[in-house]
Amino acid sequence: MLFRRTALAFAMACVLTGHAWAGEAEAKKWITDEFQPSTLSKDQQLAEMQWFIDAAKKLKDQGVNEISVVSETITTHEYESKTLAKAFAEITGITVHHDLIQEGDVVEKLQTSMQSGHSIYDGWISDSDLIGTHYRYGEMLSLTDYMNGEGKQWTNPGLDLKDFIGISFTTAPDGKVYQLPDQQFANLYWFRYDLFNDPDLKKKFKDKYGYELGVPVNWTAYEDIANFFTNDVKTIDGKPIYGHMDYGKKDPSLGWRFTDAWLSMAGSADKGTPNGMPVDEWGIRVAEDKCTPVGASVSRGGATNSPAAVYALTKYIDWLKKYAPKQAQGMTFSEAGPVPAQGHIAQQIFWYTAFTADMTKKGLPVVNEDGTPKWRMAPAPHGPYWKEGMQNGYQDVGSWSFFKNEDPKKLAAAWLYAQFVTSKTVSLKKSIEGLTFIRDSDIHSDYFTKNASKYGGLIEFYRSPARVAWTPTGTNVPDYPKLAQLWWKNVATAITGEKTPQQAMDNLAEEMDKVMARLQRAGMKHCAPKLNKKSDPSKWLSDTGAPWKKLDNENPKGETVNYDELLTAWKEGRVR
Repeated sequence: MLFRRTALAFAMACVLTGHAWAGEAEAKKWITDEFQPSTLSKDQQLAEMQWFIDAAKKLKDQGVNEISVVSETITTHEYESKTLAKAFAEITGITVHHDLIQEGDVVEKLQTSMQSGHSIYDGWISDSDLIGTHYRYGEMLSLTDYMNGEGKQWTNPGLDLKDFIGISFTTAPDGKVYQLPDQQFANLYWFRYDLFNDPDLKKKFKDKYGYELGVPVNWTAYEDIANFFTNDVKTIDGKPIYGHMDYGKKDPSLGWRFTDAWLSMAGSADKGTPNGMPVDEWGIRVAEDKCTPVGASVSRGGATNSPAAVYALTKYIDWLKKYAPKQAQGMTFSEAGPVPAQGHIAQQIFWYTAFTADMTKKGLPVVNEDGTPKWRMAPAPHGPYWKEGMQNGYQDVGSWSFFKNEDPKKLAAAWLYAQFVTSKTVSLKKSIEGLTFIRDSDIHSDYFTKNASKYGGLIEFYRSPARVAWTPTGTNVPDYPKLAQLWWKNVATAITGEKTPQQAMDNLAEEMDKVMARLQRAGMKHCAPKLNKKSDPSKWLSDTGAPWKKLDNENPKGETVNYDELLTAWKEGRVR
């Protein structure tokens, strides 16, 4: 608050005396024409921009005129690259080259930079899934140290870290923040609210299954609904309708489908949020220090090839082949994403809220004439191994990361840009453009209160206590790039039938252990893996903690909940 009062007083004094600072006119123009609405008043926005102008001038005086940064290609980052980078340049005088590439390419280039010891870019937006990697290798900048040290003069006094809803996900075991959240979205359950409320369909479903057609609470209900629409309803308005949508092409994006918490949705991990402890959603166990990985295989105490994990892969394959359009088996993540908007999908268990903006466009078969959606989103159902207190699903937190041994002036400029695109001056407008919230103040803004009905439950979800159980990959994963690439190749062998789900997961777990054994020998700076010796898997399988014993019944009775009652619970501060 002191910063705002001081900067605002200075800004108003300049106006009264007729003195203008460099960038003032540009800042006023952008605030008026683009950065509305905002949770700040226009005077507060102008004061915040004043701070950026002054900080940038110091760097320009030292010869910094341009920087380069990179992110994956999603709506939010397109807005940054095309609009916010231009605004930053006009207001501060520092040009930003904001590259947009595929997520897999971001990870690959980041890995190359870590191995070479030289960063290709001045700043990176990559998933907080890499938090365990960044902490262990010691190549990335601790933002906590930077903001309290040499970066203090370049840190916006109005940054307000406590306002970032994903800051706990970018905090390492040492309690320090290594990444600044830039965009955030969850994988939730998506369904056609209009079809689920059709009286005729509701009656037919209840007559067949004995319970109400509604939001599935467990995987049994999801499968019943998938079968109902695909094989009983079959067509809506003369066109085919499917009870499930997914993708299955042998492609790196197939790995995200599983590392993004699919196993833990089935219940493979231990209880505990943000991630299971000591066994996480990848099936990796850590030692009592809660930091040292000791194995992924059941024979070492992990759960990657446990009964729950095998069940999860089995159901994924069954549903893809039985209830989704045939072409889905040959699709990638980006190809499958737009399909529900075409109008012939009744529900999708694994749907990213990053698609919300593209699913609300007028004229789509899934949007009403008044612009409200025919669909809704809700918590994804969980498998039979899931227990209360476990992670519910995945949440992506694309975050700013920086290499610590780079040109300090370029680093400072990139840090300014990172703070600019996440600042309160622009964050609400950016949230409206991409619907990937990072600030609690934006989620609870008047704008989203008035317009909540447009977003199919997204606002209610993010305002509810439920959201904290949707989390990114945790710190148990010691090297995200090296381990993540193992998933899609192994999962694909089960989809094609080359291997059984058990064989595929056995091989995956073994390969993960081999990589961690190499990391153990390589000597990481913090919490390097130290594998348990192999032992009889039966020693580890348990009914009190992961890896969980195989259940006698993996198909309990289906259970659903009324969506409107669920929404009421969220509004009242309850999870369900």
